Order: sequence, then structure tokens, then C-alpha cells
Amino acid sequence: MLEAPKFVGLIDLNQNLSQNFYHKLGEGSNMSTESYGSLQMSNGGGSVAMSMDNSSVGSNDSHTRILNHQSLNRVHNNYSVAASVNRVRVSNGLSNDALAQALIDPRFPTIGLENYDEWTIDLRKLNMGPAFAQGAFGKLYKGTYNGEDVAIKLLERPEHDLERAHLMEQQFQQEVMMLANLKHPNIVRFIGACRKPMVWCIVTEYAKGGSVRQFLTRRHNRSVPLKLAVKQALDVARGMEYVHALNLIHRDLKSDNLLIAADKSIKIADFGVARIEVQTEGMTPETGTYRWMAPEMIQHRPYTQKVDVYSFGIVLWELITGMLPFQNMTAVQAAFAVVNKGVRPTIPNDCLPVLSEIMTRCWDADPDNRPPFSQVVRMLEAAETEIMTTVRKARFRCCIQPMTTD
Repeated sequence: MLEAPKFVGLIDLNQNLSQNFYHKLGEGSNMSTESYGSLQMSNGGGSVAMSMDNSSVGSNDSHTRILNHQSLNRVHNNYSVAASVNRVRVSNGLSNDALAQALIDPRFPTIGLENYDEWTIDLRKLNMGPAFAQGAFGKLYKGTYNGEDVAIKLLERPEHDLERAHLMEQQFQQEVMMLANLKHPNIVRFIGACRKPMVWCIVTEYAKGGSVRQFLTRRHNRSVPLKLAVKQALDVARGMEYVHALNLIHRDLKSDNLLIAADKSIKIADFGVARIEVQTEGMTPETGTYRWMAPEMIQHRPYTQKVDVYSFGIVLWELITGMLPFQNMTAVQAAFAVVNKGVRPTIPNDCLPVLSEIMTRCWDADPDNRPPFSQVVRMLEAAETEIMTTVRKARFRCCIQPMTTD
């Protein structure tokens, strides 16, 4: 595979962050239990346009460390939000929100986005609503930009850890770079971003249907209608075919990072851990989430784009069954079973053979045996045709049934 273009400042952005940087919720929580990259809402409404840069989500009444920034302590209690209304409008509930205040405070200038300055948002057009999810180092807000519903991610710059702050800024720059260069119907649309001394802001389209995982949870483990499941799987496969064609890897493909638009199409989100495809020993293994993670990544072995194909196989199984992968195991137990026992989710007996074949090939232990997404797309298109043909035949048989009398 050809090496992708070099981007200034692009490094292995997750190096040394995996163990201490990301807060991790315990199993049994009503939020994301083992995710390094997922972001779920506690109220079950709305949607998540991207995850909190690999952090799991804390409760909405927890506080980010930005509250302790000395520079933010200068914002007095009588600070008027209305005084900054010409810069960014915020709801009344954000008057005590330190992250939001750091964004709107006129004393802190907006910093350019270097090679992507044309994507710098105009804060005067940003209308921030309340936060709907929170992580260890940031929050997600619903709002509007230039009249359009958007998701606003604010990330806090660590004040007393320069190394961590540098790596976070590198990851912010990478996410901006990725989103600015990805233009596809099945990729979440980038609106823009901006930087301030204590906070980074990324704005994307707001997917009203929430994430696929939220959708499946609301269905209480009931399977998705087959036609819809295959359609949504095709959306993901086509989006990932596009991503891989650019020599990129997502590395955290899972149902939490797949958003449902108003027309029920799927948008792939959360490119904060995506990176350029490079055959190297230095690929960071501690990204992604164990239930969806390929064995080679779990084992800290070198990996390629085929880790995304493995994850897609798990996602397809989710769509077909409506269930959480390895739901009777903890995330660590699932990882152990996958690597050491070759365990995979159980495929239903009545599963369409072509779909069963796709799943089985995608999550093969040998990455070389996994099909590229271009082939996955063709197989899913064949499955879609087969389903539509079966439905038409069933309807035809129903119409020509002879009438009977009692």
C-alpha cells in the first residue's frame, strides 16, 4: 500500500496516553462501561457527533479539571454571559460552565488552525445549548451554527502537564485534519473548529437519531428489520471503503461511533484516534474498544487497515442480532476469549448465508483472510438484492393465494 501524504505535526497521537490519560467507567454503569472512545448520553436523547477524544464519559454533574485552571479563576462570579453575546450566544444554564466560559471569554484570543485556517468557526454564529455528555477532559454540547443544528465538542487543555497538553493538541490537530479532508455521505460532516488558550472546539453536524448502539439499546435486544440492517451496514461499509481508499485507518469502529441521521442513513464519526496507514512497529495498540477490537490490536502486535474490517464484522453482527457483543462478559473477559480461545459472537441459525459469510470472513483471526471493504460492499449489495427479491416473491405469492371459503 502506498504511504499516505505526510502531514505536519502528525505523530502517533495516543502514545503514552492509554493508561493514565483516559478516565474509564466501571462495568455496570449506565454509561459506557469499557470504552476508550465511546460517548453515550445519560438521558437517552439526542445524538453524539463524535467521542470525547477517547475518554469515557462521566456523569453530567462531574467536573472537568478546567475548573481548577488559575487563569480561569479570574472569571469572577458576576461575569456577564450577555457581555459576550456578540461573540457567542449561550443558554442561561452555561453561566457557571467553565469550559463554555473559556470559549466565550473575550480576553482570550482565538488561535488559528495552522494549515486549516479556512475551517476556523466564527464564534458570533455559534449558539451553544447545554452539555449533554461529559468526559474526563471535555464535554459535548448541542447547539446551532449559522442556524444549523450542530454538536459542539470542547476539550480542556491540561494546565500543569505540558507533555499531555502537547499530545492533546496534536490529537486535536489530527482530528481537524481528518474531518476537513473526509467528504462522504456516510462520514459525519465537519463544520469547523477553533482554538483558545485553554480550550479546543470542534463542531460537526448533529445526528438526530443518536448512535447505533443507543438505537439498539432502545430496542431491548430485538433484532433490526433485515432490510434496514443491511442498508445501514452498507452505509458503514461504503464510508469505510472511502476512508481506506485514502490510506487511513479509523481504529475505533463500533456502534457507539456510528450515528443515525434523520433519513436513517449512517454517519461514521470519531476520527480522533484515526491515523495515516503506515506499516510500522509503532502502531499504538491501546485504541478502540475491546468488544470490537481485532486480536492483533489487543495483543499489541503490528496491524493494518484490516483491524477496521474486523470491527465491522462485529458491528454487522450487532445490526443483525440487536445485541451487545459478548454481553455476558466484561470487556477484558471478551478480549481474553477472542485472543486465547478464538471466541466470536454466535451467529443466529436463521441468518442469511451471505451475511453469515461476511461476518465470519471479517472477523477471521488472520488479517490477510479478511476482505477489503470494496469486496464487503459488493457482498452486502448482493445480500440486499437477495432480500428484496425474497420480499417481492413473498408478496407475489400472497397476492395469488386462491380464495377459500369457510
